[in-house]
Amino acid sequence: MSAFSAPVTPGRIRIAGSPFEVRYDFDAGVGRPIADVEGGHELRPLGQNGGALRLVPQGSGLAVAYPDRCTLPRERDCPRAILEGFRDDSLNPGRRSMRYGASVRMTYADLADGSNVLQKGYSVGGVSQYKLQVDHRQGHPSCVIAGARGGIYRAEPWINVADGRWHDLECRRTLNRLIMVVDGAPRAWVPLPPQLSIANAEPLRIGGKGPAPGNDQFAGAIDDVFITIGD
Repeated sequence: MSAFSAPVTPGRIRIAGSPFEVRYDFDAGVGRPIADVEGGHELRPLGQNGGALRLVPQGSGLAVAYPDRCTLPRERDCPRAILEGFRDDSLNPGRRSMRYGASVRMTYADLADGSNVLQKGYSVGGVSQYKLQVDHRQGHPSCVIAGARGGIYRAEPWINVADGRWHDLECRRTLNRLIMVVDGAPRAWVPLPPQLSIANAEPLRIGGKGPAPGNDQFAGAIDDVFITIGD
């Protein structure tokens, strides 16, 4: 069953106008569907070419480690693995403020032209998107938001987080800004049109934009993924 034909993931009751949050700590493992810390919004592991997720210690809990950066001559032969949810319209913020992010650990060997931490939607084709990534050989994290009516907005600080240590990365969408926060400190921002709306039928994906070739596969470890919608 595809992510588009699957039923909306069950979650907790939402009160109109109240903030809404999902959070994943991965402490229960990744060998079966993974619920958020309150028991809803399931993710499932997907892989190709033998790509698999594994668990590594992080603090008093566990984090998800992704396949090592592939060095095979043909990218289509590379192992790939991600976490993917089902269609979940409660994760569409529309025009509301939001925060989303994760803790990541990467080294220089994990870097590539594309390395997606989390995303929902796409930046082309009139779909709309919010995304967190660590791209290119500089190890810069960045936040990306795209609207269905055009316009791609990216906040990228001149900071290298691919140093083998854990870093907390957060993206904040306010009324008119997209802000990149690294380890609790705002590091970059760009103006954002207040009317920009994010709503799509795509599932939440963690570690890549899918398991197929050209998926901007993440290499390294991810923990404490969260999405908060509303004030």
